[in-house]
Amino acid sequence: MPISVDRLEDEPEEALALEEGTQPYRILQFLAEHPDLAFTQSELAEETDINRGSVGAVLSRLEDRDLVRHKGRYWAIAEDDRLAAFAAQHTASAASTDDDYYES
Repeated sequence: MPISVDRLEDEPEEALALEEGTQPYRILQFLAEHPDLAFTQSELAEETDINRGSVGAVLSRLEDRDLVRHKGRYWAIAEDDRLAAFAAQHTASAASTDDDYYES
């Protein structure tokens, strides 16, 4: 979906604007759920149902934005205040969904 040039110019680079359901969002969501673990690209592809060939490109873009980190073959969520807010938002959303599901 295209955006206006004005929005492009006004958007702060440090903004964490990820749309729910996109591949970058799904990878960050998974990594935020496992902040103390690191995964290979193959493991991320399997866990997120994203094509293995796409995972590398997504991780590279996320790394360019300092949202993930890696050493060797392993990738993990970056240590960043923006990501703490992202993880908290996802956790709250998941808890709300669970609460709704289990209500009688």
